[in-house]
Amino acid sequence: MIVLAVDTTVLVYAHRREASEHDVAMAVIHDLAAGEASWAIPWPCLYEFFSVVTNARIWRDAASTPRQAVAQLEAWTSAPTLQLLREPDGFFEILHPLISRSRVRGPVVHDARIAAICLAHGVEALLSRDRDFTQFPELRVKNPFKD
Repeated sequence: MIVLAVDTTVLVYAHRREASEHDVAMAVIHDLAAGEASWAIPWPCLYEFFSVVTNARIWRDAASTPRQAVAQLEAWTSAPTLQLLREPDGFFEILHPLISRSRVRGPVVHDARIAAICLAHGVEALLSRDRDFTQFPELRVKNPFKD
């Protein structure tokens, strides 16, 4: 059983030292990686992490290099308790009700995909700061940056 999964927002903040959320995000990831319980990252969050941290439009001259982003991914994925979550067989049956909601359009489809992957694997809670996940009450979301 997977208790916690980590969304892109936490990954980005853990990687980007200039983010005000960096220390909290780093502590969260460290505690998960050093712990004995299984934790998870959905595969789409790894792709999105790479896309965000290497995007010069977001970070201007300080974007992470692809080498830095890959090194970070290698560090996280080497944690022995980490599980990388993918779409299982029959995934559309889980995704369909989520993407059929009236407010799920454009980039929110990506969040529906992450929610569906977590639901398919029985994740108890997703650690995220992304408010779009509130559209999927089937998935419990915990914001690790709240006081």
